[in-house]
Amino acid sequence: MQYQNNATKFRREVLIRVAKAMLEDTPPEEIDKIPHRIRPKNEENLRCCIYKDRAVLRLRCVAAMGFSVENEEDDSARLSDYFEKAQERTSPDGPVMTVLDIACKGCVRSRYYVTDACQGCIARPCAVNCPVDAISFRDGRSVINPETCINCGKCKEVCPYHAVTKVPVPCEEACPVDAIYKDRTGHARINFEKCISCGRCMRSCPFGAVMEKSQIVDVLQAIKGKAPVIAMVAPAIAGQFPGDLGQIANGLMKLGFDKVVEVASGADITTKKEAAEFLERMHEGQKMMTTSCCPAYIETVKRHVTELKPFVSDTKTPMHYTAEDVKKRFPGAVTVFVGPCVAKRKEGFDDEFVDYVLTFEEVGSLFVAKDIEVCILESIEPDEIPSAEGRGFPVVGGVAAAVTAVAGPDAGVKPVTINGLSQAAVKKLRSFACGNCPGNLVEVMACEGGCVGGAGVVAATKYSAREVAKVCASSASITSM
Repeated sequence: MQYQNNATKFRREVLIRVAKAMLEDTPPEEIDKIPHRIRPKNEENLRCCIYKDRAVLRLRCVAAMGFSVENEEDDSARLSDYFEKAQERTSPDGPVMTVLDIACKGCVRSRYYVTDACQGCIARPCAVNCPVDAISFRDGRSVINPETCINCGKCKEVCPYHAVTKVPVPCEEACPVDAIYKDRTGHARINFEKCISCGRCMRSCPFGAVMEKSQIVDVLQAIKGKAPVIAMVAPAIAGQFPGDLGQIANGLMKLGFDKVVEVASGADITTKKEAAEFLERMHEGQKMMTTSCCPAYIETVKRHVTELKPFVSDTKTPMHYTAEDVKKRFPGAVTVFVGPCVAKRKEGFDDEFVDYVLTFEEVGSLFVAKDIEVCILESIEPDEIPSAEGRGFPVVGGVAAAVTAVAGPDAGVKPVTINGLSQAAVKKLRSFACGNCPGNLVEVMACEGGCVGGAGVVAATKYSAREVAKVCASSASITSM
């Protein structure tokens, strides 16, 4: 796997170590030493000292074993004890995300700052355009008073020398619904009443202070059991690992899965049902319908844009239809959704047909832990080949294009896409609910680029999108199937 930065590197290394502990029946004393193995003596410290580095790694291990770390009462508890508890639980629990407080930098609040590039010009557009008179001049340059500044950014916009910069709080900046806040110590916390489980905070924090609670231990424990374990692979997996879909399926089988099913088949069901629902809604005179495939978007509507509820499609997601079909075909089977999305884990908790959810990052860690090189494996032919439209769901515009294709040219579909949730996108959605939508079929993707840009991917978004396009090009259209 390619590491994007050190925070990602350590998160994945922890996942690999925890996976190896399950795969190799590692003795308890070795599990307790995982932080020491990752950060041995005589290496450069990433924080104040090696002991804090190891303390953070310990909490990473706790999260990788599927536990929240916010309310840990005994920080002397052994990792091997957590590991044992993880193997004993019958099902994982929420919430999806957890914050490692000792890893959090405790960033100062987002603010604008005048750099040394300021020339102290006589035009002083920064001061003239400041609506709250927060800018004064000292020693020949402008100074922003943080007590009165309202972070409007006017000064940055008008400075001719680009001398004003914004100092953000990355996790807060990334969250589209203001679910991140600071506690009394100044450290980040997640308001789970607001959180939509999109995982943006995890990807954006440069200190790696936010993690999702992994289900790696749960899935490997299920594989050790007697019931068949079925991997349901999201179409965004194209391009995530070096190999074609058949080779990836073979890799999953070598991990211990009994069967691999493409979720794109479930996407075909979603497409047909959403198209029929769209036609019915338009016939009834409704102004628009929004798609229902993105769980982070659905949570956004439930928690923050409730006025959009009447417009959300009632059709279930591809994951649901795939899992429902698997449970019917293989009674007693354990279903594991494999995808790019952290929010799918929240959806999995609420879906009776989905037992576990793994991200591509977690599957990549399993491949590394078991020394599986996907690209050299034989390619396995799928039992069923989904449509091009079903396989195209994970890119922006893919869901809308599929529904449009099935609805037909006379349906009058006018698609609108929301390419990534942000605070501005949430405002736009509110305006749609008020009747200001320029189209009648709204596709909402929480992640920029679509599912291929999810918080649990390992490949670059543009590369994965190209690989998805190649797979679609080799598949038949849903209208000809």
